[in-house]
Amino acid sequence: MPEDYGWEGEAHSLAVEKVLYKGNSEFQEVLVFESSTYGKVLVLDGIVQLTEKDECAYQEMIAHLPLCSIPSPKTVLVVGGGDGGVLREISRHSSVEQIDICEIDKMVIDVSKRFFPELAVGFEDPRVHLYIADAVDFLRCAPKGKYDAVIVDSSDPVGPAQELVGKPFFETVARALRPGGVLCNMAESMWLHTHLIQDMIYTCRQTFKGSVHYAWASVPTYPSGVIGFLICSTDGPPVDFINPINPIEKLEGALKHKRELRFYNSEMHSAAFALPSFLKREVTFLRDSPISGQPICIS
Repeated sequence: MPEDYGWEGEAHSLAVEKVLYKGNSEFQEVLVFESSTYGKVLVLDGIVQLTEKDECAYQEMIAHLPLCSIPSPKTVLVVGGGDGGVLREISRHSSVEQIDICEIDKMVIDVSKRFFPELAVGFEDPRVHLYIADAVDFLRCAPKGKYDAVIVDSSDPVGPAQELVGKPFFETVARALRPGGVLCNMAESMWLHTHLIQDMIYTCRQTFKGSVHYAWASVPTYPSGVIGFLICSTDGPPVDFINPINPIEKLEGALKHKRELRFYNSEMHSAAFALPSFLKREVTFLRDSPISGQPICIS
């Protein structure tokens, strides 16, 4: 792991059975290896991005937290996500008519299609339109109000993903969303990056005039074993992120589309917004957690 990004004094090891691929793109080092216990592993610039065993937790949550919170989403943009896993999950939603994906590094896509076909299957959906481009430029040119949902499946904010946590980027996302549209953005570990979470929430509260929430999930091979999601809505029809209005269990064929769901369900959706006390103390914007005092209704 890079020593300049919040993981000083921490190491997580996976036994390498065999290196399957190693190369350098224009943007980053790309590594794939077979591990002893987690299957094949994708690593970018020394940081684990996914493993076959636990990718389900991240891919399913980052896709369904936003899409199950709005009725009948039709247009979705994925930023990053070159492995195809988020596309696979979006494709469970039959209401979606168009899925745009903007990935800056074609090598990630090519490597994923070769070594991670269970994720890259997402690219086979005819609703998918692929753009190899810088997401900052892509969103700057996107028509105002085009998307119902934007999902930012970026790597950690170092290297090519560094621009994806700044106010200018979030402003272009908000502009590209319809009124009441939603953003779901990877938002680091609450155990390691409360300062970054605080900054991201502050920026998004200035930018998204609907609501801004933080959710999380367990992903064993990520630093500290958890990952967070920043979930926002633009001004417009109110969005109840806690109780999914578009539950996955009621979408015909969604539970087993391409592959059976392994992690996400409506109970996990609502539970993801329950925050530990230390996080509320350290991140001032989370002291009034949206789940406090509200009933959780799972139908």
